[in-house]
Amino acid sequence: MSELLITGARIVTEQGVIEDGVLHATEGRIAFVGTKAAWQPETASTAAERIDAAGRWLLPGFIDVHVHGGYGADFMDANPETLETITKFHVQHGTTGMLATTMTQTREAIDRALGEIYAYSRKEMPYAQLLGVHLEGPFVSPKWAGAQDPKLMLDPQLDWLQDWDERHPGLIKQLTLAPEREGGLAAIAWLRDRGIVAACGHTDATYADIVAAADAGLSQAVHTFNAMKPLHHREPGTVGAVLTDARISAEIIADGIHVHPAALRLVTLAKPPQSVLLITDAMSAAGLGDGQYDLGGQAVTVTAGVARLTEGGALAGSTLTMIDALRFMVREVGVSVEDASRFASGNPARQLGLSATHGSLAAGKQADVLLVSEDLALDGVWVRGKQMLA
Repeated sequence: MSELLITGARIVTEQGVIEDGVLHATEGRIAFVGTKAAWQPETASTAAERIDAAGRWLLPGFIDVHVHGGYGADFMDANPETLETITKFHVQHGTTGMLATTMTQTREAIDRALGEIYAYSRKEMPYAQLLGVHLEGPFVSPKWAGAQDPKLMLDPQLDWLQDWDERHPGLIKQLTLAPEREGGLAAIAWLRDRGIVAACGHTDATYADIVAAADAGLSQAVHTFNAMKPLHHREPGTVGAVLTDARISAEIIADGIHVHPAALRLVTLAKPPQSVLLITDAMSAAGLGDGQYDLGGQAVTVTAGVARLTEGGALAGSTLTMIDALRFMVREVGVSVEDASRFASGNPARQLGLSATHGSLAAGKQADVLLVSEDLALDGVWVRGKQMLA
């Protein structure tokens, strides 16, 4: 394992910003984070990679819990080559860990993708780390299908979930479902008992439905505002429950296309800072130009960077990257770099139960580190202490 020493940085930690800070990592783990005055230079070897941050930001690596693909590859077409393509692309934009996100598809198609992802994630991964799988569907509502295939949507099937969990233990970290469907609350309770994040999305759930789901263990909302029953002053709907129930964390797509900046600001005002998650919802077109693509078997047209179903025009994921999402939140929504970093790293790590090892810069944690300039350009990415940018 390489050794990394970064000095002169503005380090964002859970306790606040350390000015003129030092980070030292060995064997893929952070050995020291603190002030220059507290640092003992003799603990670093002469072989260490040494970086003078010159006042630039040092942030924990981004964790994207909702991403379908990138650079021409889709998680539903998982094989070693496509998985390397996706993880290599996104790591170059600051994502050091992610959940491989599936689509509403047949049981057989999901089976195949899970098997490939499980095998890949059990080996040494050279780029962004696959931390597990996010199953987005098929247990969702055709009324809010978005870019998913309504013909394949069905009530939650506990036997499917049990089979997948037994054959691929620990792989499924999040499942998106419509809680109002028959068997929804039982599925949420099953997920809760196994430490799997139960998230509402593609749902026509009423306010009361979501409160009942939260009582059963629902803890997250997928791409808030999109593909869910909207807020109304007499029936607050899914959105109203998500904004007002402190038990539910809210994913947001900060690209200025899926959600207006004012609505993003509303989320940051309504939710506690620890309950907002930045995601990309990126599909295979991310990193490539306009043109024709595929998302879960459906044709997608990308024009001026906006992905829509070729037939019907529904938004079909995004071409967003996590560093662009952070920039948008800081520049257009007005949140601090520290809060945007929390939304992109610490909060997803906590939701996934990975706070002991991921999501912040602290001694003992995995050395997933980003060097970011004052104007929020990405100048360096390290995964387990290994540099990912040329």
